[in-house]
Amino acid sequence: MDILLVDGYNIIGAWQELRALKDSDLPAARDRLVERMAEYQAYSGYRVIVVFDAHYVQGTEKKYKNHQVDVIFTKENETADERIEKLAISLNNRRTQIHVATSDFTEQWAIFGQGALRISARELLVEVEQAQKGIEKNVKQIQEKKPVTKIPISAEIAEIFEKWRRGQK
Repeated sequence: MDILLVDGYNIIGAWQELRALKDSDLPAARDRLVERMAEYQAYSGYRVIVVFDAHYVQGTEKKYKNHQVDVIFTKENETADERIEKLAISLNNRRTQIHVATSDFTEQWAIFGQGALRISARELLVEVEQAQKGIEKNVKQIQEKKPVTKIPISAEIAEIFEKWRRGQK
């Protein structure tokens, strides 16, 4: 199994779309990152865990799932880097490959020591965009396929049936 640990605020600060959104609405930037990671998780098969520092959100540590993505807000006085390092240690085993998405150079070296692989913010953005293109291609192919009927009918009759199915007259 592959697990992707994402340094949330590091990625938000590195991706232009999210950086611009952060300046006006930080919670929306966090939500958008989680949405993008959910799409990436569904397409790639990675388990994604997004970690945010607590200094932007006061209070106790929070963990929850959003769009099947694990979201963690660290406890006070704990950085996302520290939590990611702990997760890299605890989740690492023979059957699991840990990947860490961050452009923090110090963090990259620390996670190398835990046996994890690093993905820069730019590299992750490229992978997420490729996944988005793959999703769009799959959706287009599904939409282009017409359902096959056992009885050949004309396009006009098919249109009437479709209106009935949708409850239209």
